[in-house]
Amino acid sequence: MTGYGSSAVRVVYDPEARRSMGPSVFDDRPHAVTIGVFDGVHLGHRWVIDSTAQAAAQLGAATAVVTFDPHPAAVLRPDLAPRLLTDLDQKLELLEAAGVDSVVVVRFDHERAGERAEDFVAAVLVECLRARAVIVGHDFQFGKDRKGDVHLLTELGGEYGFEVRPLSLMPNPPTAGTQGRPVSSTAIRAALAEGDVVSARHLLGRSHEVTGTVVTGDRRGRTIGFPTANVAVEPNRAIPADGVYAGWFHLPPDDEHPAGRSWPAAINIGKRPTFHDDAEHSVIEAHLIDFEGDLYGVHAAVGFEARLRGEQRFDGIEALATQLQTDIAVARSLLQSD
Repeated sequence: MTGYGSSAVRVVYDPEARRSMGPSVFDDRPHAVTIGVFDGVHLGHRWVIDSTAQAAAQLGAATAVVTFDPHPAAVLRPDLAPRLLTDLDQKLELLEAAGVDSVVVVRFDHERAGERAEDFVAAVLVECLRARAVIVGHDFQFGKDRKGDVHLLTELGGEYGFEVRPLSLMPNPPTAGTQGRPVSSTAIRAALAEGDVVSARHLLGRSHEVTGTVVTGDRRGRTIGFPTANVAVEPNRAIPADGVYAGWFHLPPDDEHPAGRSWPAAINIGKRPTFHDDAEHSVIEAHLIDFEGDLYGVHAAVGFEARLRGEQRFDGIEALATQLQTDIAVARSLLQSD
């Protein structure tokens, strides 16, 4: 996963667009549908999607995901909204990789939050997707005052001609390397907050990545012999705890490299205490190992494989440079062994 968006999966960015775009959007195909935020598209989400695909195959239907943007909590409880594991482009790319045929991205706002569950089902599941089956968690709730649940869905399914298949917990969730964490977006965010990118990787089923544009920093790394790409990431994104990591820097496709390029990197996240006493925000700086070139303005993806150490203050540039040499050597060794 490189964070550059999706092209093959069919997407409607709000069900109201279905009326103006005409019946060719989804070829009026019936769908087996699952509904959720799907932040991270982690292994638990993949199990739900696989279950939906199985239902689709049994019914001769396509597989669809209904998701929401922005995250509902960002609208209803902005002070408590979680940091996101994926932006919308990454989510669509991951859903495509999971084999989803169609995605409806529901624009979530206060008006949508006040929509009756019955109206949501009629507009999105029936009119937009011609649902034949709906696969959700057994405790799933939706619609105004969260009055929509499996019981109501089942009643509406009888009226509109779709079946409801509630799911319980994921069977055989991964345990090795997860520190006993459950498979959930919340658990992955907690692992990242501790710098535990290995647990995050096991729960996600892939390395955690963030995307952003390479911007001009203070250029201090170049002056001491360790140039870095300063990646500006949206403030609502979940990033690992301050520290130094081994990972990969993914460059976008271009004419010469239509599949893009990936470079091993030593990545620093932090407030750079050797040079700043009271920096307000952590920054992400990636040193691309054995790379030469200008990256300013490039939209890149940064993936995290292992934490090397915590952030620390050094007595001077010479001590910092010595440690950076060690960090780069360790990162190189770890990434070559992958």
